[in-house]
Amino acid sequence: MGDHKEQPVRVGAAVRRRRRALELTLAAVAERSGLSVPFLSQVENDRARPSSTSLEKLADALRTTAVELLAAADPAASVDVVRADPTAEDDFEPRTRSLVRGHHQLHASEITGDHDAGREFQHRNDELMYVADGAVEIEAEGRAYRLGRGDTLYLTGGVRHRWRATVPDTRVIVVAVAEHIEAVQDRSR
Repeated sequence: MGDHKEQPVRVGAAVRRRRRALELTLAAVAERSGLSVPFLSQVENDRARPSSTSLEKLADALRTTAVELLAAADPAASVDVVRADPTAEDDFEPRTRSLVRGHHQLHASEITGDHDAGREFQHRNDELMYVADGAVEIEAEGRAYRLGRGDTLYLTGGVRHRWRATVPDTRVIVVAVAEHIEAVQDRSR
């Protein structure tokens, strides 16, 4: 029995978002696609799953592709376990490991060892850094922060920062709102 089972996606919300972005009614999409209004309503409410042919018609009516609609779809309720790499326990080579599989609203990574300390980051959305082992120094907004095991640092979207491990065998967990999510308001206004 595996830990990960591919779950069906819920394309309804993606269809509704696209239809509303184009300011179309269900009736207009039905006319363009040749699909019925009741069926389209069921699709948008995830009570019906369109066939590949229906999804193509729907995508054409929404001036997009079936691939784009599926990429923007919400995953069905699911549980996914990402197991530790048992070969990496005694190996403290620098590495980044994704802790979340697939296309989700949340992204999490485990970074082991040091990395390019000169590299500056600026993420669109909020981010949390948690020091699981070791210690790091983070430079953000012109200030330096020293974090040890168990410490966290929260950065709002748009904050430029860089960091480096200050002791060997450092392990940092970074959790962030995924880049494809519009979670940041325009702070320039």
